[in-house]
Amino acid sequence: MAHPKRKISKTRRDKRRTHYKATAPQIATCPTTGEAHLYHRAHWFEGKLYYRGQVLIDNSEVENIA
Repeated sequence: MAHPKRKISKTRRDKRRTHYKATAPQIATCPTTGEAHLYHRAHWFEGKLYYRGQVLIDNSEVENIA
């Protein structure tokens, strides 16, 4: 089984990890509702599911099941 010949110092280890950074998500604003949401994601607003300014699902209307 492979094992290191020398101990890797904390400084050397941390230098290797400098490129792993957290990025802030890009926030878009819906042109129809003005709601802030993630890009390429649908979002709910007042009982309706919007994507690219269009209503996909409308849960505000109550369905009558008999």
